[in-house]
Amino acid sequence: MPTDVVMPQMGESIFEGTITKWLKKPGDAVEKDEPLFEISTDKVDAEIPAPASGILTEIKSPEGETVTINTVVAVIGGSDEATAPASSASTAEPAPAAPKSETPKQAAASAPAEVPVPQDQPAPIVSDEPLRSSPLVRRIAREHNIDLRHIRGTGSAGRISKDDILRYIAEGPATSTPAPKAPASVTPLKDELVPMSRMRSIIAERMLESRRTSPHAYSIYKIDMTRIVRLRERNRAAFEQRHGIKLTFMPFIAAAAIDAVRQFPIVNASIEGSGIRYHGNIHLGIAVALEWGLIVPVVRQAETLSFPALARTIADLAERARTKKLKPEEASGSTFTLTNSGVFGGEYGTPILNQPEAAILAIGGLKKEPIVLTDSEGNDTIAIRSMQTHCLGFDHRIIDGADAGKFMTVFKDALESWTREIV
Repeated sequence: MPTDVVMPQMGESIFEGTITKWLKKPGDAVEKDEPLFEISTDKVDAEIPAPASGILTEIKSPEGETVTINTVVAVIGGSDEATAPASSASTAEPAPAAPKSETPKQAAASAPAEVPVPQDQPAPIVSDEPLRSSPLVRRIAREHNIDLRHIRGTGSAGRISKDDILRYIAEGPATSTPAPKAPASVTPLKDELVPMSRMRSIIAERMLESRRTSPHAYSIYKIDMTRIVRLRERNRAAFEQRHGIKLTFMPFIAAAAIDAVRQFPIVNASIEGSGIRYHGNIHLGIAVALEWGLIVPVVRQAETLSFPALARTIADLAERARTKKLKPEEASGSTFTLTNSGVFGGEYGTPILNQPEAAILAIGGLKKEPIVLTDSEGNDTIAIRSMQTHCLGFDHRIIDGADAGKFMTVFKDALESWTREIV
């Protein structure tokens, strides 16, 4: 029986979504839980999985169309309808290494039942980037006992596609790595007018609103991160082995910020009417840069989390933000935000407040610098230290410069004299 694909409701307050991209076209075979299309709402961008396996027989709502929830946007036919398109495609492009009645894609699809899984897998591909894959790919990996770290993804931002894992199963690790791409040619400049995406339009509106609403002021501190750098280097292997995630600098900075917020709750406050709302919890926003914009997933009740739990939550939210798996409620309701403007090498940034928050902390680039150190007897020496500049942006209506300075001093001391257990 055909299965209707409907626009899902992505949250209680969301009643429509814009289809930004179809990942399949009519006639394509789809499997249940395989990413089918992408949508954008006023809260998050999300990747919507197929509700059933079969053939995508019809797309009712094209890319760019905004539709209400529960609207049928496509139809997936049953497996019986898959026979004709598959066989016709097989005669059009025969694969030299497979029987003439099969395409390379069909040969790969049948391989899991016929080709044994390679027993000697190569060393994992080393990368600082998180693994990106769909639920379908992860299910195939579990069924065949495959470590996805062995597979180099060919999708956007290194995403591992279904074809990547089927190719790995069919051809083995020696031939599964795609050939290196030829050097990209210089793209000529174009004079064109393109419409803003829904996410970019929302970001533009909110940034303008924030500037109009709050008088922004900034407090900038340079912090000696040498102790943190050495501590992380000593513990990163044990931490990853015990907790299953990489040990980055972000949980150190987040924990120090949480400690400072506890002492200066005005930084975690917001204006409500003619009063000041002091929030009972620290809902920590972590700005994540995406290829198509920016999103701020939220660590709920961050002050209650241990260091490992804080690190795990940040890593999980960031990964799901990049793979469009966030729920709308996970990207709203923050009371204080961290943004890592230094990830691209900049000294520091002067961020715009994430309304209705009263403060946002921008993290600068981490660099080694010659620094003058003074001992207890007043003697000066020059040493190479790992330095990082942090900038607190704040709403000057409710936070004075003195409070901002006190907050940054506590934050600085927490990092420079770190004594907390991390593993």
